[in-house]
Amino acid sequence: MKSAGEIKLQIINMDKTYDNGDGVKGINLDVYSGELVTMVGPSGCGKTTILRTIGGFLPIDRGDITVNGNSIAALAPEKRPTAMVFQSYNLWPHMSIYENLAFGLKLRKHPKAEITRRINNMLEMVKMPGFQKKYPNQLSGGQQQRIAIARSLLLQPEVLLLDEPFSALDAKIRTQMREELKKIQKELGITIIFVTHDQEEAMAISHRIVVMNKGVFEQIGTPTEIYDYPATKYVASFIGEMNFWEHGDRTSAVRPENVKVSPGFKEGAINGHIRTIMILGHYAEVNIECGEKLIKSFIPRTELEDFAEGGEVHVGFRKQTEFSK
Repeated sequence: MKSAGEIKLQIINMDKTYDNGDGVKGINLDVYSGELVTMVGPSGCGKTTILRTIGGFLPIDRGDITVNGNSIAALAPEKRPTAMVFQSYNLWPHMSIYENLAFGLKLRKHPKAEITRRINNMLEMVKMPGFQKKYPNQLSGGQQQRIAIARSLLLQPEVLLLDEPFSALDAKIRTQMREELKKIQKELGITIIFVTHDQEEAMAISHRIVVMNKGVFEQIGTPTEIYDYPATKYVASFIGEMNFWEHGDRTSAVRPENVKVSPGFKEGAINGHIRTIMILGHYAEVNIECGEKLIKSFIPRTELEDFAEGGEVHVGFRKQTEFSK
């Protein structure tokens, strides 16, 4: 976990409500310098609304937003010490890659030699050296997104805002881009707010995760805290796979990797039959019918010789989280 230090970005009692009543209310969040914080949740939960208020693309109704202790709530987007990368790349098709990257630096009156040097260095960092003369339509989606991120980083923002930047990419490229973003973030020590609906993506890249639901924060914590110690049943169901087992006025939540499966019937245990076995690389997903309840278990592939579809088994739980109904 990244240790807490200087607060870079602060959202204080912020409200933003749309005409239809949707939006966010009473939002409070401290983001530390050099931290990568991901806001995750289903469509319509408010995560992009918060990102756009930070970037200045939506005015807030109440509260404040500060960077380095200074309010930015009244500033236009171009006056804020932030830069935003969208899902759609937003590169200018009639400009070369060099011209796309140089545009913001020219507006800030940087010398030509410095612009060229910084662009060359940035293209090395995003693994695209020699692409200066190409045009956006000559690049793949992943390459265009690299350039969009490079363009924002060249402006040296205090806070970089990323709105589902990899969602249009295929799965393999997404994974590569996550790793590269994490490496760049560490090298530059930049503060990033990342928005995604993909909980796996949030787990992979974040120092902390903000799990959102219907305009409120359900839980803020490290990936380990969110995964191992979900604060609510909603968080438990949203982050990772989870089995829910109801008993009386309580609900137990059990991760599939914490379901122990043993062959044969056992008196007093939870007994059932294996419905399906699916190989998922180095482990297998074993689904067990226990009466009307289906329990999912992840077990190492090397342990599969004891099991077959239709076979009788009993299950136990190594670790579980309890919630009130």
